[in-house]
Amino acid sequence: MTGTKPFEALSVETLPKRLGENAALSERIGKDASRWTVREVGDGNLNLVFIVEGDKGAAVVKQALPYVRLVGDSWPLPLKRSFFEYHALTRQERRAPGSVPAIYHFDEGQALIVMEYLSPHVILRRALIDGRELPNIARDIGLFMARTLFRGSDLSMVTKERKADLALFADNVELCDITENLVFSDPYFDAEMNRHTSPQLDGVVAELRADRDLKVEAQRLKHLFAANAETLLHGDLHSGSIMVTDTETRMIDPEFAFYGPIAFDVGMLLANFWMAFFSQRGHEEKGSRDSMRAYLLKVTAETWAIFRAEFSQLWRTERTGMLYHRSLFEDQGDRLAAEQALDHVLSGIWTDLLGFAGIEVHRRILGLAHNADFETIADENLRATCEARALRFGRHIAVNRRQIHSIDEVNNLAALIEQESTI
Repeated sequence: MTGTKPFEALSVETLPKRLGENAALSERIGKDASRWTVREVGDGNLNLVFIVEGDKGAAVVKQALPYVRLVGDSWPLPLKRSFFEYHALTRQERRAPGSVPAIYHFDEGQALIVMEYLSPHVILRRALIDGRELPNIARDIGLFMARTLFRGSDLSMVTKERKADLALFADNVELCDITENLVFSDPYFDAEMNRHTSPQLDGVVAELRADRDLKVEAQRLKHLFAANAETLLHGDLHSGSIMVTDTETRMIDPEFAFYGPIAFDVGMLLANFWMAFFSQRGHEEKGSRDSMRAYLLKVTAETWAIFRAEFSQLWRTERTGMLYHRSLFEDQGDRLAAEQALDHVLSGIWTDLLGFAGIEVHRRILGLAHNADFETIADENLRATCEARALRFGRHIAVNRRQIHSIDEVNNLAALIEQESTI
């Protein structure tokens, strides 16, 4: 639904009055808005997020702001990003049912979405910092990525529908611009909003900014990101955009959604597991994190294995789009040729995801938006040591991605680098 009133940012005080007559909200939490309890819980970089509780239950109200919240109104940002988030969530729910919060109401004019309150879920990144070894995240995230990325592509969709969807999400220009600059370019020069642990990392940063091979590779990946419109991406899939319990996993915040390379979501997600791995030494106040480190490497391997298995199953059963059409393969009795094509596609995803993962590690340590995995390490020297190891790891997998052939090879490299003692 589109609102007709001028945009006005919500607050804890004004929300009950402004949304008290919203049927989608009041039917779920109680009709008497005077009895609602409202908490502002948004700790992200862009938006307002409220938990609204009433006699009957609770819901979340998320509202975009006309600027980047992390920076302030000096960095304007269009409200239409809530439009893309809403449309991405509806598509993700169709393609991977039960993997995202239920949507109750959308007001385009007020740039707000009323959605399911996930409880007792916590942000995955927080759980990993706390040392929780969640049993289902590899399965749930691997299935989500395979299903949404395959079913949103020309491997599956009707061509006319996919091209219409491509045109719709192509207008998410400003958020793509954030990714294109903050992820692929800013970490490799003295960009205004960059920051890093200084002076401890100054030498490492200077090295990376002078690294010709790395900078060329980063720009090749940026080219791929901008030009290869394979599928509808989440666009910002990391451990801060996933909510979990011991038995359930939900993906949130797809406002960066657009059409890009399949490998992007997968690489960004795995990078966050590897960063969590390198941060563990900084969270050992209450004892060894050896078990957690082993768990995180196991999760990366399982996530990739489940993604591959589900993507392969969908290839064999739901390949109804224009690419690798069955009339060229199975319909001619040549199943092995279809499997050869599948291997080619998965090999390309693997190589490119390593590049995206390496660049994501760099931007989260050197750019504007940092990860709490490292930021919550109070000892700056210890934090810098953890970050320096991660930076070296990221550089290696980005630059040498074509010579790396298995997830075990990557995890073995991570384990070796993690043992290094100096910056």
